[in-house]
Amino acid sequence: MTVLAIDTSTNVMGISLIKEQSVIGETITFINKNHSVRLMPAINSLMEECNIKPKELSKIVVAKGPGSYTGVRIGVTVAKTLAFTLKIPIIGVSSLKVLAANGRYFNGLVCPIFDARRNLLFTGLYDFRGPISKSIIEDCNIDRSIWIEKLKSYNEQILFIGNDVAIHKEFIIENLKEKAVFVKDNMNNQRPSELFNCSLEENEESVHDFVPEYLRLSEAEANWLASQEK
Repeated sequence: MTVLAIDTSTNVMGISLIKEQSVIGETITFINKNHSVRLMPAINSLMEECNIKPKELSKIVVAKGPGSYTGVRIGVTVAKTLAFTLKIPIIGVSSLKVLAANGRYFNGLVCPIFDARRNLLFTGLYDFRGPISKSIIEDCNIDRSIWIEKLKSYNEQILFIGNDVAIHKEFIIENLKEKAVFVKDNMNNQRPSELFNCSLEENEESVHDFVPEYLRLSEAEANWLASQEK
């Protein structure tokens, strides 16, 4: 079995090739450049480097959101196109779960964070202790003040992960104090190899029915709906 894993849900662009459960190649960048221009050349380059032909792929795994609207759409569109063209299964995984998986050996709860602007967060709460990960609080788009009040009810340490944690770190420490734990900077990027690991707990989906999970409307969509109510 040879699997291609794709994540473009944030500024992090990650691609991984897994053959018989072993990672044979991985590319990760965290730069503010257009994924639509870079993704397919990066996939092609990695597959050539690993000597893998498209017809050898058995499955496509993709981070399905939340995150950047454009980024999520790019990754999902490429994943669906490849799965449809090659007639192979597709599996979608929460982008937040993939990020949270960096803390799978933490003896506590794990909170991944993507900044959603205006003091809003894309976040969730996970527990990786045990053979199967658990979603303690489902992924959501929520005001950070409401979120922090939810976290106060848990009587154990919480590990915060994500490049956007820095934006809210002072607020988190002020409210959770010693309960809050933070990873080193090199652990804040989601990894496509972890995307594959997370996919082992998910089901295959129909390529025709597969859609991203944005968790909220885009600003343009929200404005359009508001204009229809006038």
